Amino acid sequence: MMRALYTAATGMAAQQRNIDTTANNLANVNTTGYKKSKVHFQDLLYHNERTAGVPSSVSTQVPVGLHVGHGVKFIGTEKIHTQGNLENTGNDLDLSIDGHGFFQILQPNGIVGYSRDGHFNIDGMGRLVTNDGMLLDPKSTFHRTPEKSKSDLTELLRYF
Repeated sequence: MMRALYTAATGMAAQQRNIDTTANNLANVNTTGYKKSKVHFQDLLYHNERTAGVPSSVSTQVPVGLHVGHGVKFIGTEKIHTQGNLENTGNDLDLSIDGHGFFQILQPNGIVGYSRDGHFNIDGMGRLVTNDGMLLDPKSTFHRTPEKSKSDLTELLRYF
């Protein structure tokens, strides 16, 4: 009986982790650049109660064995880095990343951070900054795409 309760408890804990991750994904659905998470689980050991092919109590052979599982355990969380929908905001300073990559942002402590949030502004010193005022790394490079007007990115690059 205790084994059955333990097995059930591992399943409930796994589902709680799954619900927590789903809730976090839903809470961040409108967060710019957010990447959803997916949880992974693994079966715990199985106990072989009855081997396949052994005689049963009614003088026949058991066609399949009986294996009793001991539950499930959480392995880890994976970030899903699929490309989201690109939206035209009408702001020439808003940039998007088509494919892999991140914007390099200089954090207040001088360490380079990474973001996919492409909403930028110009600060009082004429530098490109995030909504939080963090500087876009001046070493960042941008490549103009054919659908952009010539002034879009060349104007942006003059700030560097």
